[in-house]
Amino acid sequence: MDILANALNVIRVHKNAGKNECKVVASKFTGEVLNILKREGYIGEFKEVKEGPTRYFIIKGIGPINYCGVIKPRFPVKYSEIGKIEDQYLPSKDFGIIIITTPKGVVTNKEIRSLKIGGRLVAYVY
Repeated sequence: MDILANALNVIRVHKNAGKNECKVVASKFTGEVLNILKREGYIGEFKEVKEGPTRYFIIKGIGPINYCGVIKPRFPVKYSEIGKIEDQYLPSKDFGIIIITTPKGVVTNKEIRSLKIGGRLVAYVY
């Protein structure tokens, strides 16, 4: 089971249902992706909650998400290929983000241009 794919699916389904809050299973990587979504304005606040042996993120304030999903398999991408990847996964220029894991951490397609490094594709949100 892919925890990140499940989390993004839960967020998308709750947004489409008109709900403003949801609960997803917590992991360190999911937390890093949620931090990016929060920074970019796609979600509001989130906090980690323990319920017995299980940890969850409670997400409040689901923002302007039309669609989100993971990219499987996590293809490697070079810095020079970012434009082609944006054309493939995003509906138009400067609309949405692609989340990429790099040796310098988890970043967006906008940040990877300033870092000038490659990485592996993780997810997209628009």
